[in-house]
Amino acid sequence: MQEWWRPDRFALRRARLDTRGRILAAIRSFFADRGFVEVDTPALQVSPGLEPHLRAFATELHDPQAGRVALRYLHTSPEFAMKKLIVAGMPRIWQLARVFRDGERSATHHPEFSMLEWYRTGASYRDLMGECAALVRACQHAAGAQALSWRGHAADATREWQRISVAEAFQKHCGLDLLATAPDPLHPDTDRLATAASSIGISPHPGDDWETLFFRVFLDRIEPWLGRGVPTILYDYPLSMAALSRRRPDDTRVAERFEVYVCGLELANAFGELTDAAEQRARFLADQARKRQLHSQTYPIDEDFLDALEHGLPACAGIALGFDRLVMLATGAEDIEEVLWAPVR
Repeated sequence: MQEWWRPDRFALRRARLDTRGRILAAIRSFFADRGFVEVDTPALQVSPGLEPHLRAFATELHDPQAGRVALRYLHTSPEFAMKKLIVAGMPRIWQLARVFRDGERSATHHPEFSMLEWYRTGASYRDLMGECAALVRACQHAAGAQALSWRGHAADATREWQRISVAEAFQKHCGLDLLATAPDPLHPDTDRLATAASSIGISPHPGDDWETLFFRVFLDRIEPWLGRGVPTILYDYPLSMAALSRRRPDDTRVAERFEVYVCGLELANAFGELTDAAEQRARFLADQARKRQLHSQTYPIDEDFLDALEHGLPACAGIALGFDRLVMLATGAEDIEEVLWAPVR
């Protein structure tokens, strides 16, 4: 294992780290100019987040005042705490948070990394599409880059971004009618998608469910082509993949969710936020059941978060953007450790 602190090795990363600082300064200026308040929420949480495929770090909280020892987790996202601040009355907030995900290490993943999240009341997910594009343009300018780049591909964020729905992407790149495989949006038909995948040469595996097949097709045939030339906004995910986003009122087959891709790399994930506490609880329970089925474990529900939703989360939209990946794209780095001051060992 290389010693990252050796001066000769650190010198190879120094220019990219200087660019990281300029990008961070541009982000702070961007949000200050738009009336956002920078916030800071705890990494220790009752629930780290319930996305079924994420693994969290657990620890014990020794509370001498209460005379107890409680299980806590390092958050995988500051989302729950930031939405509580929205309920408390903060209309525009942003945070650059350290977040933690176990079992993740690759050229684009790290067990501890920086997540940029921001939330706006009275905004739609479509409002955030334009705001995210403006932010990334500002960061590209701050980096002094002609374009964002990764693995031999380039995307100029200063040009008009591509916008394409998930259903359109499946039709364009695979010739598949994705929504036809989900006649019941909450319980999509695995057999229909398996048949469709087989027709384009992607074989289903025993035990696959609809979402697993979705990603097998997506990662093989669609993701590599997204964000070439210009960044791509992929929007309107099938309702069964809504996560914490709300149903689209005029098309209840899909949810108000979008992701940003640059040079085939996922950069951001955004929601028109779900404000219904009962529906959110039902989704959390479904996520717990799926995680238990997939990984024989699960994480607790943050009841305080559901209480906040019940109290009243205003109509709002929020987005999470991988800050380290943005620096990678702005500097042409091939590996996330090239843009980290001190990687986890």
